[in-house]
This record gives sequence, C-alpha cells and structure tokens, in this order.
Amino acid sequence: MRKIAAAAIIVIIALFSESSYGWTFPSCPHSKTSTTSLFSSDVQALEMNNDSTDSKELLTPSAVSNRVFESDNRPVILFDGVCNLCNGAVNIALDWDPKGNLRFAALQSQIGRALLEKNGRKADDISSIVLVSSEGAYVKSDAILKITEALTPRFLPTRQVGKLGQILIPRILRDLIYDRVANNRYKLMGKRDICRFDSDG
Repeated sequence: MRKIAAAAIIVIIALFSESSYGWTFPSCPHSKTSTTSLFSSDVQALEMNNDSTDSKELLTPSAVSNRVFESDNRPVILFDGVCNLCNGAVNIALDWDPKGNLRFAALQSQIGRALLEKNGRKADDISSIVLVSSEGAYVKSDAILKITEALTPRFLPTRQVGKLGQILIPRILRDLIYDRVANNRYKLMGKRDICRFDSDG
C-alpha cells in the first residue's frame, strides 16, 4: 500500500510541479486570443478597472484575497502559466474535477501575485505550486495532496491516496521528491511563450 501511495504521489507531483532552479519569475506576455480565465467575471473585474478611483485599494493583496473568497469559498490552485507540464496537469485536474471544486490562476497573474503576498510569500516566488483557501495556503507536497483529495475522477481513489500520502510518507521525503521533479519541469516538456492566463489572471 505504501508503494502504491508513493508512486501515485510522485506522478501527481510531476504533473503539478512549479519550482525552478533559478527561482526567477518567468515572463507572462498578455494575449487576448490565447488565454483562458476560470474566475467569475466579478473577480476578473477586480483586476482591474484602471479608471476606477478605488483601483489602488482593490489591488492590495488583502483586498484581492477578500474579493476572491467573498462569495466563492472554493480554493484556488496557483500554477506556472508558461509551464507545459503544469498546463497539462491543469487539463487533467479539470477533467478530474467535474463538480468544479477548484479554481485556477497563473502564479504570474495579478490575482496569483496578490494571493502569494497575502499568504506570506513573495509576489514573484514560483518555488512551489500553491493551493490557497480562505483559511490559508499549502505549498509543495502538501498542496499536491490537498489537491488530490479534492479531485473526483471516476474509478480512481484520489481522496484516499491524498490522505494516505500525508499519513504514510514524511513531509521531508515528499518535498524532496517534489523538488527533484519540479526543478526539471522545463527540461521535461518545455515552456510556452504565452501564459495560459493573461497577466490580469
């Protein structure tokens, strides 16, 4: 059972990994024709009407976080918008989340950067995938396992795998595996020139 849980976690970690060797923030050029947003229109509007007199206030990390979770308590997965491996993982997560339990945003987006700052991380920190809820944030293997618990694919016990992983495998070992896979994500599948989500989320 431990081997099965470990193998499943490694595969999922490989799919969602976000960190990089240089810890630099990849550029995320804007493109209206090749971007997708899974946030509701009111959250998109938050990001932002530059003509609004309140725009500076709305752009503060706390204000963005409050608005994101104001009427929608679903957690948000922050992922690397230029990483091919990560974008493939998002597609899988969408297929495995038919009930829409999760929301997604690029780490490079304004929403992503604001949520990072609100949870005590630097706005340009892409060292980990981050799962953000109204109560706080999870990173690295903890984020992976929490995401795994939320997914509901047919015939796959992802919830059980997520819970077992937390019990059977020490965090230090899980994070070592995560870092090893994450640090090679661009080598494995490369990266795209344009973010999946535009610079505004």
